[in-house]
Amino acid sequence: MMKNKRKKLSNEPIGRVKIVKDFLPPPEKLLLNPKPVKITITLSQNSIDFFKQIAHKEHIPYQKLIRALLDRYTSQYSHHR
Repeated sequence: MMKNKRKKLSNEPIGRVKIVKDFLPPPEKLLLNPKPVKITITLSQNSIDFFKQIAHKEHIPYQKLIRALLDRYTSQYSHHR
């Protein structure tokens, strides 16, 4: 019988690789209500399909998920400037 030899993960650097804190919640928890501004943007089909699939499961517009993701990203990095 073989033992499961799993290594424990840590927050320590591994060579030149550094573990980065995951600051984004799952897409379905990105729902906020800031005032929207309409723009035109071209995205990849894979990105649109991803958000449409989640939006369908959550019964919300996919544009709202994309907007929430960008708002969270902006909020996270606007403090580091």
